Amino acid sequence: MAEVLGLGITHYPMLAAKDPFMANLMKMVLTDPDIPAERKDPANWSALAQEEWSDDQGTAAAGRHRKALLAGLSTCREALDEFDPDVVIVWGDDQYENFREEVIPSFCILAYPDTEIDPFGVLEVLSVPNAWDLPNGQSFVMRGDQDFAKKIAKDVLTNGVDVAYSYEPRPDMHHFPHAFANTQIFLDFENVGKRFPYPIIPMAVNCYGEHVIARRGGIAPFSEILKGEDLDPPGPSPKRCFEFGQAVGKSLHNSGKRVALVASASWSHAFLNDKDWHLRPDTEADRALYDSMVAGNFDDWTSKTVTDIVAAGQHEMLNWFCLLGAMKELGLTLDWSEFVETEVLNSNKTFAIYR
Repeated sequence: MAEVLGLGITHYPMLAAKDPFMANLMKMVLTDPDIPAERKDPANWSALAQEEWSDDQGTAAAGRHRKALLAGLSTCREALDEFDPDVVIVWGDDQYENFREEVIPSFCILAYPDTEIDPFGVLEVLSVPNAWDLPNGQSFVMRGDQDFAKKIAKDVLTNGVDVAYSYEPRPDMHHFPHAFANTQIFLDFENVGKRFPYPIIPMAVNCYGEHVIARRGGIAPFSEILKGEDLDPPGPSPKRCFEFGQAVGKSLHNSGKRVALVASASWSHAFLNDKDWHLRPDTEADRALYDSMVAGNFDDWTSKTVTDIVAAGQHEMLNWFCLLGAMKELGLTLDWSEFVETEVLNSNKTFAIYR
Protein backbone atom coordinates (compact mmCIF):
# COMPACT_ATOMS: atom_id res chain seq x y z
CA MET A 1 0.00 0.00 0.00
CA ALA A 2 1.08 3.56 -0.69
CA GLU A 3 1.54 6.18 1.98
CA VAL A 4 0.33 9.63 0.94
CA LEU A 5 0.61 13.22 2.16
CA GLY A 6 -1.50 16.02 0.67
CA LEU A 7 -0.32 19.62 0.47
CA GLY A 8 -1.78 22.85 -0.90
CA ILE A 9 0.46 25.83 -1.56
CA THR A 10 0.84 28.91 -3.78
CA HIS A 11 3.21 29.53 -6.69
CA TYR A 12 2.60 33.33 -6.67
CA PRO A 13 5.33 34.67 -9.01
CA MET A 14 5.84 37.97 -7.21
CA LEU A 15 6.86 36.19 -4.01
CA ALA A 16 10.10 35.51 -5.89
CA ALA A 17 10.54 39.28 -6.35
CA LYS A 18 11.54 41.95 -3.86
CA ASP A 19 8.85 43.71 -1.83
CA PRO A 20 8.70 46.98 -3.86
CA PHE A 21 7.68 44.95 -6.92
CA MET A 22 5.10 42.66 -5.33
CA ALA A 23 2.16 44.95 -6.17
CA ASN A 24 3.26 45.42 -9.80
CA LEU A 25 0.13 43.75 -11.18
CA MET A 26 -2.04 46.31 -9.39
CA LYS A 27 0.17 49.11 -10.67
CA MET A 28 -0.27 47.75 -14.20
CA VAL A 29 -4.06 47.54 -13.82
CA LEU A 30 -4.21 51.15 -12.64
CA THR A 31 -2.76 52.28 -15.99
CA ASP A 32 -5.66 50.72 -17.94
CA PRO A 33 -7.58 53.69 -19.41
CA ASP A 34 -10.76 51.66 -19.85
CA ILE A 35 -11.24 50.99 -16.14
CA PRO A 36 -13.49 53.74 -14.68
CA ALA A 37 -11.51 56.39 -12.81
CA GLU A 38 -13.70 56.13 -9.73
CA ARG A 39 -12.92 52.41 -9.53
CA LYS A 40 -9.18 53.10 -9.65
CA ASP A 41 -9.34 55.79 -6.96
CA PRO A 42 -8.01 54.30 -3.70
CA ALA A 43 -10.44 56.53 -1.79
CA ASN A 44 -13.22 54.26 -3.06
CA TRP A 45 -11.49 50.98 -2.15
CA SER A 46 -12.19 48.74 0.84
CA ALA A 47 -10.56 49.44 4.18
CA LEU A 48 -8.16 46.51 3.69
CA ALA A 49 -7.17 47.68 0.20
CA GLN A 50 -6.51 51.21 1.44
CA GLU A 51 -4.45 49.89 4.34
CA GLU A 52 -2.37 47.68 2.03
CA TRP A 53 -1.88 50.34 -0.67
CA SER A 54 -1.13 53.04 1.92
CA ASP A 55 1.33 55.75 0.83
CA ASP A 56 3.95 53.34 -0.54
CA GLN A 57 1.87 51.50 -3.17
CA GLY A 58 1.85 48.24 -1.29
CA THR A 59 5.51 47.85 -0.34
CA ALA A 60 5.02 47.53 3.43
CA ALA A 61 2.00 45.26 2.89
CA ALA A 62 4.17 43.11 0.64
CA GLY A 63 6.56 42.52 3.52
CA ARG A 64 3.72 41.40 5.76
CA HIS A 65 2.27 39.24 3.00
CA ARG A 66 5.67 37.66 2.37
CA LYS A 67 6.00 36.80 6.06
CA ALA A 68 2.61 35.05 6.05
CA LEU A 69 3.36 33.15 2.85
CA LEU A 70 6.78 32.00 3.98
CA ALA A 71 5.28 30.80 7.25
CA GLY A 72 2.75 28.70 5.35
CA LEU A 73 5.40 27.33 3.03
CA SER A 74 7.68 26.51 5.95
CA THR A 75 4.90 24.55 7.65
CA CYS A 76 4.30 22.58 4.45
CA ARG A 77 8.02 21.93 3.94
CA GLU A 78 8.36 20.65 7.51
CA ALA A 79 5.49 18.24 6.86
CA LEU A 80 7.11 17.18 3.58
CA ASP A 81 10.48 16.47 5.21
CA GLU A 82 8.87 14.60 8.09
CA PHE A 83 6.99 12.46 5.55
CA ASP A 84 10.13 11.97 3.42
CA PRO A 85 8.41 11.06 0.13
CA ASP A 86 9.81 8.95 -2.68
CA VAL A 87 8.23 11.35 -5.16
CA VAL A 88 6.21 14.58 -5.23
CA ILE A 89 3.28 14.91 -7.66
CA VAL A 90 2.29 18.50 -8.42
CA TRP A 91 -0.90 19.71 -10.07
CA GLY A 92 -0.22 23.06 -11.71
CA ASP A 93 -1.46 25.24 -14.54
CA ASP A 94 0.29 25.99 -17.82
CA GLN A 95 -0.14 29.68 -18.68
CA TYR A 96 0.71 29.65 -22.38
CA GLU A 97 4.17 28.33 -21.52
CA ASN A 98 4.68 24.70 -22.56
CA PHE A 99 1.34 24.31 -24.36
CA ARG A 100 0.30 26.84 -26.99
CA GLU A 101 -1.56 26.93 -30.28
CA GLU A 102 -0.31 23.49 -31.36
CA VAL A 103 -2.23 21.69 -28.60
CA ILE A 104 -3.99 22.51 -25.33
CA PRO A 105 -4.58 19.30 -23.37
CA SER A 106 -7.08 19.33 -20.52
CA PHE A 107 -4.63 17.26 -18.46
CA CYS A 108 -1.06 16.24 -19.22
CA ILE A 109 1.32 14.19 -17.10
CA LEU A 110 4.84 15.48 -17.73
CA ALA A 111 6.80 12.22 -17.68
CA TYR A 112 10.14 13.98 -17.89
CA PRO A 113 13.58 12.80 -16.86
CA ASP A 114 15.72 15.21 -14.86
CA THR A 115 15.13 18.61 -16.50
CA GLU A 116 17.03 21.89 -16.35
CA ILE A 117 14.73 24.71 -15.31
CA ASP A 118 14.99 28.50 -15.46
CA PRO A 119 13.47 29.52 -12.12
CA PHE A 120 13.14 33.25 -12.79
CA GLY A 121 11.77 33.25 -16.33
CA VAL A 122 8.56 35.07 -15.36
CA LEU A 123 10.46 37.76 -13.47
CA GLU A 124 12.83 38.24 -16.39
CA VAL A 125 9.86 38.77 -18.73
CA LEU A 126 8.58 41.41 -16.28
CA SER A 127 12.07 42.95 -15.86
CA VAL A 128 11.86 42.45 -12.10
CA PRO A 129 14.87 41.41 -9.96
CA ASN A 130 14.58 38.23 -7.91
CA ALA A 131 14.54 38.19 -4.13
CA TRP A 132 17.86 36.31 -3.88
CA ASP A 133 19.86 38.66 -6.14
CA LEU A 134 20.82 35.69 -8.29
CA PRO A 135 21.84 36.45 -11.89
CA ASN A 136 19.49 36.15 -14.85
CA GLY A 137 19.87 32.83 -16.58
CA GLN A 138 20.16 31.01 -13.25
CA SER A 139 19.11 27.40 -13.63
CA PHE A 140 18.43 24.40 -11.46
CA VAL A 141 17.52 20.77 -12.05
CA MET A 142 14.06 19.43 -11.43
CA ARG A 143 14.51 15.73 -10.80
CA GLY A 144 11.95 13.48 -12.47
CA ASP A 145 10.59 9.96 -12.16
CA GLN A 146 9.69 9.05 -15.73
CA ASP A 147 8.83 5.40 -15.11
CA PHE A 148 6.41 6.16 -12.28
CA ALA A 149 4.84 8.99 -14.28
CA LYS A 150 4.20 6.60 -17.17
CA LYS A 151 2.65 4.06 -14.80
CA ILE A 152 0.26 6.69 -13.43
CA ALA A 153 -0.70 7.78 -16.94
CA LYS A 154 -1.47 4.17 -17.86
CA ASP A 155 -3.55 3.64 -14.72
CA VAL A 156 -5.49 6.90 -15.12
CA LEU A 157 -6.33 6.09 -18.74
CA THR A 158 -7.36 2.57 -17.76
CA ASN A 159 -9.63 4.03 -15.07
CA GLY A 160 -11.49 6.08 -17.67
CA VAL A 161 -9.99 9.57 -17.44
CA ASP A 162 -8.41 10.77 -20.67
CA VAL A 163 -5.02 12.27 -19.86
CA ALA A 164 -2.25 13.27 -22.24
CA TYR A 165 1.39 12.61 -21.46
CA SER A 166 4.64 14.23 -22.55
CA TYR A 167 8.23 13.03 -22.50
CA GLU A 168 9.97 16.36 -23.13
CA PRO A 169 9.17 20.10 -22.97
CA ARG A 170 8.83 22.28 -26.05
CA PRO A 171 12.32 23.32 -27.26
CA ASP A 172 11.47 27.00 -27.86
CA MET A 173 9.92 27.60 -24.45
CA HIS A 174 11.08 30.85 -22.82
CA HIS A 175 10.68 29.37 -19.36
CA PHE A 176 9.41 26.16 -17.82
CA PRO A 177 5.81 26.44 -16.51
CA HIS A 178 6.20 28.54 -13.40
CA ALA A 179 3.51 26.63 -11.48
CA PHE A 180 6.01 23.77 -11.23
CA ALA A 181 9.27 25.71 -11.13
CA ASN A 182 7.96 27.95 -8.34
CA THR A 183 6.68 24.96 -6.39
CA GLN A 184 10.24 23.68 -6.13
CA ILE A 185 11.62 27.17 -5.41
CA PHE A 186 9.06 28.01 -2.74
CA LEU A 187 9.23 24.66 -0.96
CA ASP A 188 12.99 25.24 -0.81
CA PHE A 189 12.93 29.02 -0.32
CA GLU A 190 15.98 29.20 1.94
CA ASN A 191 18.06 26.92 -0.27
CA VAL A 192 17.37 28.12 -3.82
CA GLY A 193 20.13 26.93 -6.11
CA LYS A 194 20.86 23.83 -4.06
CA ARG A 195 19.69 20.32 -4.88
CA PHE A 196 16.02 19.74 -4.00
CA PRO A 197 15.89 16.29 -2.41
CA TYR A 198 12.69 14.94 -3.98
CA PRO A 199 11.83 14.07 -7.61
CA ILE A 200 8.78 15.85 -9.01
CA ILE A 201 6.11 14.66 -11.45
CA PRO A 202 4.28 17.70 -12.84
CA MET A 203 0.64 17.24 -13.87
CA ALA A 204 -0.49 20.14 -16.05
CA VAL A 205 -4.12 21.23 -15.89
CA ASN A 206 -5.67 23.60 -18.46
CA CYS A 207 -6.89 25.96 -15.77
CA TYR A 208 -7.06 29.02 -18.04
CA GLY A 209 -9.53 27.38 -20.43
CA GLU A 210 -11.28 30.04 -22.49
CA HIS A 211 -8.50 32.53 -21.76
CA VAL A 212 -5.42 30.37 -22.36
CA ILE A 213 -4.87 31.50 -25.96
CA ALA A 214 -7.19 34.51 -25.99
CA ARG A 215 -5.24 36.19 -23.17
CA ARG A 216 -1.98 34.27 -23.57
CA GLY A 217 -2.59 32.90 -20.07
CA GLY A 218 -2.28 36.36 -18.53
CA ILE A 219 -3.82 39.77 -18.04
CA ALA A 220 -5.93 41.44 -20.75
CA PRO A 221 -6.62 45.17 -21.14
CA PHE A 222 -10.29 46.04 -20.84
CA SER A 223 -10.29 47.49 -24.35
CA GLU A 224 -10.05 43.91 -25.62
CA ILE A 225 -12.58 42.56 -23.15
CA LEU A 226 -15.15 45.27 -23.81
CA LYS A 227 -15.04 44.90 -27.59
CA GLY A 228 -15.58 41.14 -27.27
CA GLU A 229 -12.88 38.49 -27.05
CA ASP A 230 -12.42 35.51 -29.34
CA LEU A 231 -12.56 33.05 -26.48
CA ASP A 232 -11.17 29.52 -26.55
CA PRO A 233 -13.08 26.35 -25.65
CA PRO A 234 -13.39 25.87 -21.87
CA GLY A 235 -10.99 23.97 -19.70
CA PRO A 236 -12.00 20.82 -17.82
CA SER A 237 -14.90 21.19 -15.41
CA PRO A 238 -14.29 21.32 -11.65
CA LYS A 239 -16.01 17.94 -11.34
CA ARG A 240 -13.73 16.43 -14.00
CA CYS A 241 -10.66 17.78 -12.22
CA PHE A 242 -11.94 16.17 -9.03
CA GLU A 243 -12.33 12.89 -10.95
CA PHE A 244 -8.81 13.22 -12.35
CA GLY A 245 -7.54 13.52 -8.79
CA GLN A 246 -9.53 10.45 -7.80
CA ALA A 247 -8.04 8.49 -10.70
CA VAL A 248 -4.52 9.47 -9.63
CA GLY A 249 -5.40 8.42 -6.08
CA LYS A 250 -6.57 5.02 -7.32
CA SER A 251 -3.29 4.60 -9.18
CA LEU A 252 -1.34 5.15 -5.97
CA HIS A 253 -3.23 2.60 -3.85
CA ASN A 254 -0.96 -0.34 -4.54
CA SER A 255 2.16 1.49 -5.68
CA GLY A 256 4.08 0.80 -2.50
CA LYS A 257 5.53 4.31 -2.65
CA ARG A 258 5.52 7.27 -0.31
CA VAL A 259 3.91 10.03 -2.38
CA ALA A 260 3.28 13.69 -1.63
CA LEU A 261 0.44 15.20 -3.67
CA VAL A 262 0.56 18.97 -4.09
CA ALA A 263 -1.96 21.48 -5.42
CA SER A 264 0.07 24.49 -6.55
CA ALA A 265 -2.06 27.61 -7.01
CA SER A 266 -3.29 30.76 -5.38
CA TRP A 267 -7.06 31.11 -5.28
CA SER A 268 -9.03 33.84 -7.11
CA HIS A 269 -6.86 36.23 -9.10
CA ALA A 270 -7.67 39.92 -9.42
CA PHE A 271 -6.44 40.07 -13.02
CA LEU A 272 -8.94 37.34 -13.94
CA ASN A 273 -11.85 38.82 -11.95
CA ASP A 274 -13.44 40.85 -14.75
CA LYS A 275 -16.56 41.83 -12.81
CA ASP A 276 -14.43 43.75 -10.29
CA TRP A 277 -12.33 45.43 -12.99
CA HIS A 278 -9.19 43.38 -12.15
CA LEU A 279 -8.80 45.41 -8.95
CA ARG A 280 -9.40 42.70 -6.36
CA PRO A 281 -9.75 38.93 -5.99
CA ASP A 282 -13.20 37.45 -5.32
CA THR A 283 -12.67 36.91 -1.62
CA GLU A 284 -16.31 36.06 -0.98
CA ALA A 285 -16.19 33.13 -3.44
CA ASP A 286 -12.84 32.02 -2.01
CA ARG A 287 -14.08 32.10 1.57
CA ALA A 288 -17.12 30.00 0.65
CA LEU A 289 -14.95 27.26 -0.85
CA TYR A 290 -12.45 27.49 1.98
CA ASP A 291 -15.21 26.98 4.56
CA SER A 292 -16.46 23.95 2.58
CA MET A 293 -12.94 22.53 2.41
CA VAL A 294 -12.47 22.88 6.17
CA ALA A 295 -15.85 21.22 6.72
CA GLY A 296 -14.93 18.37 4.36
CA ASN A 297 -17.92 19.20 2.16
CA PHE A 298 -16.74 17.96 -1.24
CA ASP A 299 -20.23 18.32 -2.73
CA ASP A 300 -19.93 22.11 -2.58
CA TRP A 301 -16.77 21.84 -4.63
CA THR A 302 -17.98 19.37 -7.26
CA SER A 303 -21.23 21.32 -7.77
CA LYS A 304 -19.24 24.28 -9.13
CA THR A 305 -19.34 24.83 -12.90
CA VAL A 306 -16.77 26.20 -15.30
CA THR A 307 -18.87 29.39 -15.46
CA ASP A 308 -18.73 29.75 -11.66
CA ILE A 309 -14.96 29.36 -11.61
CA VAL A 310 -14.29 31.79 -14.47
CA ALA A 311 -16.71 34.40 -13.07
CA ALA A 312 -14.81 34.42 -9.77
CA GLY A 313 -11.35 34.47 -11.36
CA GLN A 314 -10.69 31.15 -9.66
CA HIS A 315 -9.24 29.51 -12.78
CA GLU A 316 -6.11 28.17 -11.07
CA MET A 317 -8.13 26.58 -8.27
CA LEU A 318 -8.82 23.68 -10.63
CA ASN A 319 -5.49 22.35 -9.35
CA TRP A 320 -7.03 22.21 -5.87
CA PHE A 321 -10.04 20.32 -7.23
CA CYS A 322 -7.59 17.63 -8.36
CA LEU A 323 -6.01 17.48 -4.92
CA LEU A 324 -9.36 17.22 -3.13
CA GLY A 325 -10.45 14.42 -5.47
CA ALA A 326 -7.34 12.46 -4.52
CA MET A 327 -7.86 13.22 -0.83
CA LYS A 328 -11.41 11.85 -0.97
CA GLU A 329 -10.29 8.75 -2.88
CA LEU A 330 -7.49 8.02 -0.42
CA GLY A 331 -9.45 8.88 2.72
CA LEU A 332 -7.08 11.62 3.88
CA THR A 333 -8.42 14.39 6.10
CA LEU A 334 -7.47 18.02 6.58
CA ASP A 335 -4.95 18.35 9.38
CA TRP A 336 -4.08 22.06 9.06
CA SER A 337 -4.91 24.99 6.80
CA GLU A 338 -4.43 28.74 6.56
CA PHE A 339 -6.20 31.36 4.42
CA VAL A 340 -4.12 34.46 3.62
CA GLU A 341 -6.30 37.33 2.42
CA THR A 342 -5.22 40.34 0.36
CA GLU A 343 -6.83 43.01 -1.79
CA VAL A 344 -3.97 44.63 -3.69
CA LEU A 345 -1.49 41.73 -4.00
CA ASN A 346 -3.50 40.01 -6.74
CA SER A 347 -4.66 36.77 -5.12
CA ASN A 348 -5.74 35.16 -1.90
CA LYS A 349 -3.50 32.26 -0.92
CA THR A 350 -4.33 29.06 0.94
CA PHE A 351 -2.10 26.46 2.55
CA ALA A 352 -3.23 22.99 3.55
CA ILE A 353 -1.91 19.70 4.89
CA TYR A 354 -3.86 16.45 4.52
CA ARG A 355 -2.78 13.32 6.33
